[in-house]
Amino acid sequence: MPPPLIPNSQPVGLLLAGGPGLRIGGDKANVALCGQPLLHYALGAMKRALHDVAVIAKADVVLPQLDGAMVWIEPDEPVHPMLGICEALALAGGRPVLVCPVDMPFVTPELLAALAAADATGRPAVVVACHGTPRPLLGRYQPTAAPRLLQAARNGVPVADASRALDPALLQIEDETELFDVDTPDDLLQASAMLGVQRRSRLAL
Repeated sequence: MPPPLIPNSQPVGLLLAGGPGLRIGGDKANVALCGQPLLHYALGAMKRALHDVAVIAKADVVLPQLDGAMVWIEPDEPVHPMLGICEALALAGGRPVLVCPVDMPFVTPELLAALAAADATGRPAVVVACHGTPRPLLGRYQPTAAPRLLQAARNGVPVADASRALDPALLQIEDETELFDVDTPDDLLQASAMLGVQRRSRLAL
């Protein structure tokens, strides 16, 4: 992992927990994956990569224990992931935010640290991409992105289109495993199986 950035220039790590998670039955942050709340996997990776970490959610979202992470509240309306990013940029004191959804249990501290240090070539955002496909909810957003993100949220612009309009730099990766997200009960079963394989592999070393 690269050395820590200067705290005042380091991004604030941000976990997006504002969505209702209806496809998995609601309360997504607390859904149990191998005995732990789903949110704890991405939170653990984020805390190992960055000094300051926050979780942003609607006021009525119930969150598990966050082990020192800040809790930021976004407005009730509109329901749009870009609203959480925009609100976080307003709360981050002029610092960029490094965004990750709560439903990515395989994201690693190394990837998050690489994203924190990635060269955005003067653009307002840099997002992870795999095999040429951007993943805009795993990215680093500068304060200058906030007005366009807010407009996109208010107009209901799809996330991919809202991010594309920023012309973000791309951090290309090859392993899709880190980008696996848990949206449905079937995804949860698959993630449990994948974690089991990982743990058996570590024990065999």
